[in-house]
Amino acid sequence: MPPLLQDRRIVLGISGGIAAYKGAELVRLLVREGARVNVVLTESARQFVTELTLQTLSGNPVATSLFDLDQESKIGHIRLADEAELLVVAPATADVIARFAHGLANDLLTTIHLATRAPLLLAPAMNVHMWEHPLTQANLRRLVDTESARVVGPADGELACGYTGAGRMVGPATVLEAIEGCLAKQDLAGERFLITAGPTCEPVDAVRALTNRSSGKMGFAVARAARARGADVTLVAGPTALETPLGVERVDVRTAAQMKVAVLERATAASAVVMVAAVADYRPEKAVAGKIRKEKAGEALTLRLVRTDDILATLGRERRAARAATPVLVGFAAEWAPAARSLGAKLRAKGCDLLVANDIGEAGSGFDSDTNRVRIVGPDGSEDLARAPKLEIAHQVLDRVVPLLRRPATRPR
Repeated sequence: MPPLLQDRRIVLGISGGIAAYKGAELVRLLVREGARVNVVLTESARQFVTELTLQTLSGNPVATSLFDLDQESKIGHIRLADEAELLVVAPATADVIARFAHGLANDLLTTIHLATRAPLLLAPAMNVHMWEHPLTQANLRRLVDTESARVVGPADGELACGYTGAGRMVGPATVLEAIEGCLAKQDLAGERFLITAGPTCEPVDAVRALTNRSSGKMGFAVARAARARGADVTLVAGPTALETPLGVERVDVRTAAQMKVAVLERATAASAVVMVAAVADYRPEKAVAGKIRKEKAGEALTLRLVRTDDILATLGRERRAARAATPVLVGFAAEWAPAARSLGAKLRAKGCDLLVANDIGEAGSGFDSDTNRVRIVGPDGSEDLARAPKLEIAHQVLDRVVPLLRRPATRPR
């Protein structure tokens, strides 16, 4: 499966503000994902970032003027408008937003905006008072109402002008997620996904804990992909430093018991539950309130461990007891040299619809890796997916969840 943005034609408008430097990083991220990027630079933006930088990163000439004969012969503003699958403006200043809202065509970027039929995504960046001004807000509403324009940001924080508040352009990675949401198929629109991610952390005492090497990357990738495809997503996350995917509701937990409570409280409202988290199988029978001191424990320390509750198996039992087909249950399994036969037995024991297993002993697969290679096991057999970035694996898994959501059943909405 090619990346979501592979060969997608994106016109990126960069308007004049200090956040223009973020546009260069956005170009780099888009090209890395395989997109074909044409940059349109306003005259004001040229004061902040150069054509050479953006041409080098995009691999394409940078368009700056309606009246440059060389640019028009090579690029052509009408061709850019016709070929664009998405028009992104990042940063989008108050001036550009106003000119877009009033249908002006007094430079190259505004002319392309009027000429294209591609959807519009804006990443605003400006002074907090400019952002809060009623005219700016009215202009944005006009674009949203008349063009179904999408807006990502702005973020709160310290601004270049010295003020603090709303007005910072969101990071390029966040804009990239918004672009994915604009271009992805919306085959999960109206569905509610509950996804778990990351490790759990079982306290031994006030200082020590039992945990595992899960980074949460695979679960966060599934959440990001599901949201891009239109689902309402709740992510129950164990301890991880990963940023919450755009538009996803996040619930932070630490222990397996806390994750069980969070999941069971929300599962009945979900269309699908995807258990990606590496939940601890065992926990200390009793956590010590203070710190276990080594001089008192001696040369050896014995910990009595007890089993934690199996959240996925609990969901499977509840679904069987109710004789229901919902929610769709997907489990992930960290295995060592997984065999299809043993995975089939685990699928039946857990009572889930799909089991996704990866070999944690294989390089580039499993914990803390940016790629994964998985085997998907269902009631009709198993399928091996080639190693790929975790976001691509996430989309391939969701491709196999979609038919399960469409099977005849009364699903919660």
